[in-house]
Amino acid sequence: MSSSIETKPQAARHASTNGRVAASVIIWVALLFVPFWLPMVGGYTDLASRALIYAIAASGLNLVLGYTGGLSFGHAAYFGLGAYGAGLCLIYIAPSLPLAILAGTVLGGIAGILVGPMAMKRKGIYFAMITIAFGQMFYFIAVRWNGLTGGEDGLTGFSRVPLHIGAQTIPLGADRFYYVVLALFAVVMAVIWQILRSPLGHSFVAVRENTTRLRFLGVAVDKQIWVAFAISTFITALAGALNAMLTGFASPDDLGWQLSGSFVVICVLGGMRSFWGPFLGAIIYIVAQDYLSSITQNWMSFIGLIFVLAVLFFPQGLLGFIKARTRS
Repeated sequence: MSSSIETKPQAARHASTNGRVAASVIIWVALLFVPFWLPMVGGYTDLASRALIYAIAASGLNLVLGYTGGLSFGHAAYFGLGAYGAGLCLIYIAPSLPLAILAGTVLGGIAGILVGPMAMKRKGIYFAMITIAFGQMFYFIAVRWNGLTGGEDGLTGFSRVPLHIGAQTIPLGADRFYYVVLALFAVVMAVIWQILRSPLGHSFVAVRENTTRLRFLGVAVDKQIWVAFAISTFITALAGALNAMLTGFASPDDLGWQLSGSFVVICVLGGMRSFWGPFLGAIIYIVAQDYLSSITQNWMSFIGLIFVLAVLFFPQGLLGFIKARTRS
């Protein structure tokens, strides 16, 4: 009798683990074959690429928002810097896709490292306000520096270049570029997974849950937040570089607070404290945006309505709601 009682929690844990593994396998198989099945349901490959790019950006933000507990409304700045860095690299340095992606990622990440110590001095709503302030600073630099960035018209004059592997030149059409994005998405998710399972990731969650106790234990809380912020900006900048390669364009709007708000909406929709939450939120957001913008100019109103309904009825995000129903 006692042995059967003791094995019930173990059986529940095994069932939960098996369910997560099965769900992950289904997700990756579906992503792998997107160019084959998505057109059958009325989609197109570039839409899937954009969803993955936004999922990368939101996953980066989620390290700060969901796991560390800091509300950043300026993460689009690093997304935009990634886009401009990639475009400028193609125009002025070399027509190399890997180099352009690396340049954009490094530019946005370094900016995040430099901004981090100043932003960490503020907490709560003041942290959110200072991230907006730095984001708008980068926005106005992009708008005013016409000679380099193209000003309000954005940066043009570059396009997605073929991928060179040894002596082979591989043109990157929509389907092939999707697999480049998917490969980098997989790398980002693997890195985030390892971070969250490590003592560093546990310290991020501890910062969110009880900052005062950590300070009494002698933990440098501001340093932990800075590390989370810096890692997240590198990831978001990578997404921006990929977005520039997808569209062949970098716009000042890529640095604006409106896009930062979209990343926050994506995290909230999917589930801020869930590993797959930003991915699910990005799919909902991008599909809804694509469909609604094709039938009305006021599509943002409907996105806002979806967000309000999600906050009211799914406060832990859609993935959190699904997990709660599964447990019950």
